[in-house]
Amino acid sequence: MKTLKTLSNKDVLSLTNVSPEEIFAILKLASRLKKEAKRRESEPILKGKVLGMIFQKPSTRTRVSFETGMYQLGGSVVYLSTSDIQLARGESIEDTARSLSLYLDCIVARLYCHADIQRLATYASVPVINGLSDTFHPCQILADLMTIQEQKKKIKGLNITWVGDGNNVCNDLVLGCAKTGMNMVAACPRGYEPLHQVVMLGKREAQRTGSEIIITEDPSAAATNADVVMTDTFISIGRDGERIIRNRTFLPRYQVNSELMKLAKKDAIFMHCLPATRGQEVTSDVIDGKASVVWEEAENRLHVQKALMCLLISTKTKNRARFQRFLGFSERKKNQLKKRYKQYNF
Repeated sequence: MKTLKTLSNKDVLSLTNVSPEEIFAILKLASRLKKEAKRRESEPILKGKVLGMIFQKPSTRTRVSFETGMYQLGGSVVYLSTSDIQLARGESIEDTARSLSLYLDCIVARLYCHADIQRLATYASVPVINGLSDTFHPCQILADLMTIQEQKKKIKGLNITWVGDGNNVCNDLVLGCAKTGMNMVAACPRGYEPLHQVVMLGKREAQRTGSEIIITEDPSAAATNADVVMTDTFISIGRDGERIIRNRTFLPRYQVNSELMKLAKKDAIFMHCLPATRGQEVTSDVIDGKASVVWEEAENRLHVQKALMCLLISTKTKNRARFQRFLGFSERKKNQLKKRYKQYNF
């Protein structure tokens, strides 16, 4: 299977190997697809294509947005819980990847272990998209970037504040901010910071774009003068056994409430990837308040994922040429991007 020659990598497992130019290209296409969907003018670009979805973790937004997006693009979907396929009986990820590649045009995997998604992508001959792992959540951050761009009419130079657990969403947010020229301050308790290697890569990328990545323990300092305040649950899927200690560690200091939002700019927006635990990481008056754009954020999952599928799944030559012209990517530029990010393997 051949992929559209618009992204320099076959797979999207994190924003590690997605260049700034490619991020903006995805957002540009997502915006166009959103407008077409609002006008009920979506084209069946992926007619006859099949998306496979391997889900080990429960999901609401990821599953529904991918399935809806594929249907809107004219394709079809096969949902595969890990308990329904031979992985549950000991078949290797490698053999599963090879087999599914014979039937599918793209795979979305939502697994606990990021290394498993990497193995799946290595042995699959079709594109693999990370629908969430314990380390990264690229689809969420692409939707967040799209939402910020829509709400603020720009991206570069904005101040983004993350409050809470330096989890999978935070890891990709570090990379997304650094690569698009946004300043980011992550306020996390000691021992709950984003991955060190991700922060180091983010700081190197920030030097290219003229932005700054800062990790602190002080949520008040982080929220001061922020354009965007973001958070996520303190207790991610698979962390239920840590509920008591995490609540003691994060509450009340790392809760986003009206007092914390007052430290941000007057026109600051609040974002949360959902699901939210009201009264813990965020209060109801904030998530339901005028500054909240969580529902716009949730909707944009649909549009950025449609853009990803369009760019990764092979289509007819006329559609490939259409995307090439629309995004303005040259072969030379794509080869340069691939070489730049090849060294990062996480």
